[in-house]
Amino acid sequence: MKTRNLAVAAFATIGLATGAQAADLAARPYVKAPPPAVAAVYDWSGFYIGGNGGYGTTRNCWDFVSLAGVPLTAGEGCHNSDGAVAGGQIGYRWQSAAWVFGLEAQGDWADLRGSRVSSPAFVLAPGDLTINSRLRAFGLFTGQVGWAWNNVLLYAKGGAAVVDNRYFHTFTATNALINSTTDTRWGATVGAGFEYGFTPNWSFGVEYDHIFMDRRTLGFAAAPGGAASTNSIGQDVDMVTARINYRFGGPGIARY
Repeated sequence: MKTRNLAVAAFATIGLATGAQAADLAARPYVKAPPPAVAAVYDWSGFYIGGNGGYGTTRNCWDFVSLAGVPLTAGEGCHNSDGAVAGGQIGYRWQSAAWVFGLEAQGDWADLRGSRVSSPAFVLAPGDLTINSRLRAFGLFTGQVGWAWNNVLLYAKGGAAVVDNRYFHTFTATNALINSTTDTRWGATVGAGFEYGFTPNWSFGVEYDHIFMDRRTLGFAAAPGGAASTNSIGQDVDMVTARINYRFGGPGIARY
């Protein structure tokens, strides 16, 4: 009996000690789960302004309509004029999911020059006449549609174009001016580009554009000692430019 009482007392002592230790343990603090992370997505929406520079070439095909007032039908031949272009652009884009739409106006100075000896052999002597073409400036007014992979944008563009040209005939042997004209003409343009946003507001890109110009009939004014003429000239332009843009507004967040 005495042994049984000792066992009961021992178990009671152990139970009291265990309860005291449990009471001494601090309650586990409550930790709130962090909010889910929202990944930032590059936002192409907003007004932008930038500059561009690159290389262009224009194909010019000449035909006589008259020379010194005498009706004449003869092809003078085609030649390329090439050189540097540089200018700026301003536009606005808006983004819906991964689709990006935009409007842009671009104006560039250009110095695309080229010449060739005229094909007809009836002017004084074969090879006496040289045709010269120079594209001096152009403007593009386009709409854009593109697809964005975060800060990478691929787009196509199309719209209206205007170019400023100077055309002139010279004597091949002396380079003396025979006649000349200037021409500002409207046409259409299509193009495509790639753009990379390297900061929330700055982007760099490369763009290709083709300009379609209708054939036009132009009157050439005679220079001293020269002769007037009328010529029909067709023209197309190709160019590749590097571009840098600054977009106004802050970075966007995920929209989808």
